[in-house]
Amino acid sequence: MARAHGARAQMALAFETVYGTAPASGYRTVPFASTTLGSEQPLIASELLGQGRDPLAPIKDAVTADGDVVVPIDVENFGLWLKAAFGQPTTTGTTPKTHTFQSGNWTLPSMSIETAMPEVPRYAMYTGCVCDQLSWQMARSGLLPATARLVAQGENVAATTAAGTPTSLALQRFGHFNGAITRNGSPLGNVISAEITYSNGLDRIETIRSDGRIEGADLGMAALTGRVEVRFPARIAFT
Repeated sequence: MARAHGARAQMALAFETVYGTAPASGYRTVPFASTTLGSEQPLIASELLGQGRDPLAPIKDAVTADGDVVVPIDVENFGLWLKAAFGQPTTTGTTPKTHTFQSGNWTLPSMSIETAMPEVPRYAMYTGCVCDQLSWQMARSGLLPATARLVAQGENVAATTAAGTPTSLALQRFGHFNGAITRNGSPLGNVISAEITYSNGLDRIETIRSDGRIEGADLGMAALTGRVEVRFPARIAFT
């Protein structure tokens, strides 16, 4: 039996037209470092008495599908995750184009994300994925990844891909040395490190359904939180 290798794992995503319905085409392969996307349906032990000492068959509980995806912050692919977190951007210009993402949109696009392990083969399609949080950390050196926390409606596992032949965007990563932290165009002190988290405050709509899945995820109050570590430099004037 074949074993899955992380080096061959693949991920493809497409934005949905109808929530919870995987598009037939339009998928893009996206680079990622790790993922915990998964679906869980717990079993509830029977509480009945007088049926003997052997336990009765358990009852299936509701389905929970969610997880994190760790992705690189790069020039092109990261725009897909920004769109998932903030909604459709306002685009101006031609070459280069300027994409402006604005917090507080009333609607967010949902995505279908397929994680593939070709050797098994196992292709897991997660539908109705909505971005709950997008966070990253900044430092002087090291890799610069971001973590997208997703709430999904469900998972469908198959032996063949449902993403067709995805296209891909060029991968051009940013490093920590590419960045700067400024206020009104001026450096904001001697910043040592920073943590940034943008949250959409998603509220799962847990309606009663025959498939045990959620009906959707409504937007709550947006929040931008984080932490900045700054050195307090001494300034000495010589005359």
